[in-house]
Amino acid sequence: MTNPAPPRKSPEQPWRTEGTPEEPPKPPSGGRRPRGGWWSLIVTALVVYLIANLVLSFFNEGDEPTISYTEFSKQVDAGNVSKIYAKGDAIQGQLKKKQDNPEGDGTYTKFNTERPTFADDQLWEDLTKHSVTVTAEPVVQHRSFLANLLIALAPMLLLVVLWIFIARRMSAGLGGAGGMLGRKTPPKPVELEPGKKRTTFEDVAGIDEVEGELNDVVDFLKNPDAYRKMGAKMPRGVLLAGPPGTGKTLLARAVAGEAGVPFFSASASEFIEMIVGASRVRELFAEARKVAPSIIFIDEIDTIGRARGGGSGMGGHDEREQTLNQILTEMDGFSGSEGVIVIAATNRADVLDPALTRPGRFDRVVMVSPPDRGGREAILEIHTREIPLAEDVNLAQVARTTPGMTGAELANLANEAALLAVKRKQEQVTQTDLSEALEKVQLGAERPLVMPEEERRRTAYHESGHALLGMLQPGADPVRKITIVPRGRALGVTLSTPDADKYAYTEEYLRGRIIGALGGMAAEQVVYGVITTGAESDLEQVTNIARGMVARWGMSERVGRLSALPNDVQQAYGLAAAPQTLDVIDGEMRRIVDECYDEACRKLTEHRGQLDALAQALLENETLEEADAYRIAGVTRLTKDS
Repeated sequence: MTNPAPPRKSPEQPWRTEGTPEEPPKPPSGGRRPRGGWWSLIVTALVVYLIANLVLSFFNEGDEPTISYTEFSKQVDAGNVSKIYAKGDAIQGQLKKKQDNPEGDGTYTKFNTERPTFADDQLWEDLTKHSVTVTAEPVVQHRSFLANLLIALAPMLLLVVLWIFIARRMSAGLGGAGGMLGRKTPPKPVELEPGKKRTTFEDVAGIDEVEGELNDVVDFLKNPDAYRKMGAKMPRGVLLAGPPGTGKTLLARAVAGEAGVPFFSASASEFIEMIVGASRVRELFAEARKVAPSIIFIDEIDTIGRARGGGSGMGGHDEREQTLNQILTEMDGFSGSEGVIVIAATNRADVLDPALTRPGRFDRVVMVSPPDRGGREAILEIHTREIPLAEDVNLAQVARTTPGMTGAELANLANEAALLAVKRKQEQVTQTDLSEALEKVQLGAERPLVMPEEERRRTAYHESGHALLGMLQPGADPVRKITIVPRGRALGVTLSTPDADKYAYTEEYLRGRIIGALGGMAAEQVVYGVITTGAESDLEQVTNIARGMVARWGMSERVGRLSALPNDVQQAYGLAAAPQTLDVIDGEMRRIVDECYDEACRKLTEHRGQLDALAQALLENETLEEADAYRIAGVTRLTKDS
C-alpha cells in the first residue's frame, strides 16, 4: 500500500521530485489558523481603534479655542466679529482680525463660546449694529463621523495586512522564524514530465563496474522481503565519488528509475540558508518516508559535509554544521528513516566528515572514474542517438583519441560537432566535424592572427620539434595532429594521445614525456640558437612531471622511496618538507630536466633533415594529420592493439 505524498509544490521546497504519487486534493476548508489567532487580532485592532480616536479627538478639540462669553461680547462691541453660527446657546464665530487668547496660549481667529441662559443683553441688536453675518451653516466645519471612522480604521487595516503576511510566512512549511528570515526560494519544477520515460541503466554507459555496485541497492528496493528474511538491513547511504562530469547524478536517477521508487534530488548548497537548513532536511526526509521505499539524492555534499571542528563558525555550531548534524541524525535511524536510501555525490571525498562516511551512514563509497575506451564509445553512441551521422563517422576512432574525457565532455564534443554541421549547412555530421570539434574542445578555438613570416617559421620548427621527438622516442604517445594555426593562447599545437588508456606510468615513459615537451625549445636552440617565450606552457608541464617523479613517485635515488610533497600542496610545498629535503628535490628535478633537454637537442641534431622536412610541410599546409606527419618525417608508425 502506497501512502499518498503530501503537497510538494510549496515555493520554499528546494528539492525536485520524480516518480512520486499524484498530489491529493486539498480539503475545501483549507488550512486552520492557530487557535486564538483571530481573537488576538480583534483585541489588538480594538485597542488601535480606541487610541486612534483619542488622538483624533485631541487634535480636533485643539483647533478652535473656547472663549468666554465676556470676551465674545467685547469683540462684538469692538466690531471685530465677522460672522457667527448659533445652535441653541452654543455659538461659533470668526473674527476679522486675529486676537490674543486671554484665557489660553497663542492667538485665535475662529472660536467657540456659550451664551448664558440668564443673559438679558441685546445681542441681536449689537450684531446688527456691527454688521455681523449670522450664517445657517457652522463656521467650524468638523469632519463627519464616517471620515473619522475611516481615518481610525486605517491603522487597523494596516495591522490586518501585516498580520496576514506574517501568518502566511509562518505557515509556509518552514516553521517559526525560519519562514520570515529564510530566503524565498523560487518554485522548482518536477524533473519528470508527465508521460516521459524515467532514467534507467540503459541510459548509462561506460561505468559498468559502478553499475554492478549499485545493482545490489536496486535489488534490495525491488525485493526487500528476501533480504529481511536473511536478517540483512537496507544500506543507509551510497556515496558516489569521482571527478566532475562522470555521471554521478545520472547514476542516482538510474537507480531510482530501475527500482521504480520515488526520487528526491537537491543540491547541498540549497539547504544552507539563515536558520532553516536543518528544518528543510527534516522536511525532506519526512516527505521521503511517507512514500518509502524512496531515494534521496544530495549533490555536492562536501558543501555541508566537510569535517567539523575547523573553527569556521561561531563556537563550532554554524548553520552548515547544524544541517550536517541533522543529516547524520536522520540517517542514523533514530527518526525512523527505514526504507529511505540516501545517495550523495562529491568530487572531494577526502574532506568529508568521518561521521558521515562511517558504516551505518554511507555504507558504500563507490568511485566513479572517467570511462575507458569501450565506455567512451558507448557514451558517444548514446549522445549521438538524435544526431544524424554520415557514413564515414567512426565513433571507435573518436573514442581512441579521447582518453581521460568524461561523459559530460563527450556529450559536449557531440554537441559541438552538431553545431559545426549546422553552421556549414550540412544535413549530417561527418568525421571531419567530430575531429574539428575535438580540436576545439581540447586545444581551443581558432583565432585570426597574422604572424610575421619569421615568427611563423619559428613556430613551425617549434611544433616540428615536439612532433619529431614524439615519433622517435620509444613508448611515446603517437602524434595525432600538428598545426601552426593559433588556437586559444598557443601559436601552434601538437596533439599526442595514447592508443590505449594508461593507468600507471613508467620512468621511461615520463622521461619521454619530458623530452617531447622540451622538443619545441630544443628545436629553436638547434635551428636558431635562441630561446623564446613560446615554451612557457611546455616548461610548466615539464616542471609538474619532474616534481612528481622526484617527490611523489620515488623515481630519484637521492630522495628515495618517499612521498615528500603531497599533490595538494604543490603551490605551497615549502611547508611540506624539511629545507634539506627541498634542496635535494630541487637538485634532482634540475638533473632530470637537464638530461632530458640534452637528449632532445642531440636527437634533433642527428635528425635535422627530418626536422626541416616537417617544418617545411607545416609552412605549406599549416596542419598535418597523423598519417602525413609520419610519412613526411620518414618514421614508421608502430600500432598497438589496445
